[in-house]
Amino acid sequence: MFIQNTWYVAAWSHEIDADGFFARTITGIPVLMYRSADSTVVALEDRCCHRGAPLSLGRREGDDVRCLYHGLKFDCSGACIEAPAQDRVPAQARVRSFAVVERHRWIWIWMGDAALADPDAIPDTHWLDDPDWRSLPGYIHYDVNYLLICDNLLDFSHLPFVHPTTLGGPESYAKIRPLVERLDNGVRVTRWTMDTDVPPFAAAVKAWPGKVDRWNIYDFTIPGILRMDSGMAPVGTGAFEGRRIDAAEFRGCQALTPETATSTHYFFGHPHNFAIDRPEVTRAIHESIVEAFDEDRAIITAQQRNLARDPSFTMMAFAMDSALVQFRRIVERYLDAERENHAQSTV
Repeated sequence: MFIQNTWYVAAWSHEIDADGFFARTITGIPVLMYRSADSTVVALEDRCCHRGAPLSLGRREGDDVRCLYHGLKFDCSGACIEAPAQDRVPAQARVRSFAVVERHRWIWIWMGDAALADPDAIPDTHWLDDPDWRSLPGYIHYDVNYLLICDNLLDFSHLPFVHPTTLGGPESYAKIRPLVERLDNGVRVTRWTMDTDVPPFAAAVKAWPGKVDRWNIYDFTIPGILRMDSGMAPVGTGAFEGRRIDAAEFRGCQALTPETATSTHYFFGHPHNFAIDRPEVTRAIHESIVEAFDEDRAIITAQQRNLARDPSFTMMAFAMDSALVQFRRIVERYLDAERENHAQSTV
């Protein structure tokens, strides 16, 4: 159902504090996260191997976790190191542990084979904590399958219709065909809109002399990571040729992490590199993005309800669907490879 051998965003760094537990379901698996004494994030399956009680309802004992159902204690590796009234603990008594990397304010987790977890494969999102950029952390919970949100992010022709007062622009924006390029693990989408109106969210935080040339260039990669270079500059100042004069630039970082087959964690930040000494500008941009993403959630949630009414319904592809069709094929390719590897390993 879900790709396992890939990096998912599990949390923002600030969500996991020094003392407590943090529980979140990822790809259908309950996960317990906490910080050890040296601040390293530990991730264990949130299910005691004895009777399946949530370890997140237990207590910390140093870097260890005590299940408060029957008192089993587990170390950071997931091994059970103590069982009351039992002198010897079986070697197989353990809970699963997960590879974790904390980088640029995001906690990344590998849900598959930990031996395959290569930190170098984590996408670069350094703008989230780069001193030359500013943003606020965002999180939205969706009660929909994550692929429907992927579809939304892979087709920006919806902007003027779903977001007319936030991210949108004139309806002519939807008529522009983006350039879609295939990557090994996703797609790259490039869309330029020349001599267009300033979108409302940008008009609210920066003065503009008139119309702008606007760009959205982003990589959308497995499992559902969007990293976008977007912005706008006054018409005719050379943005298309690479001269971004008096421009407003953004580096969108978004991550979709499936919770279950019908629910999704959505992490996002929208760093900007102008007016970085004015927190009110950062706040205004963030609030506009949150408002827009709530608009997305409303339409996609309604879509999911409609699809659930008739499981036999088949969505019809249009020219605007090129990027999302290609991405879904890549997802299936990854899933097929994992199914094949699993079948071979069980022979």
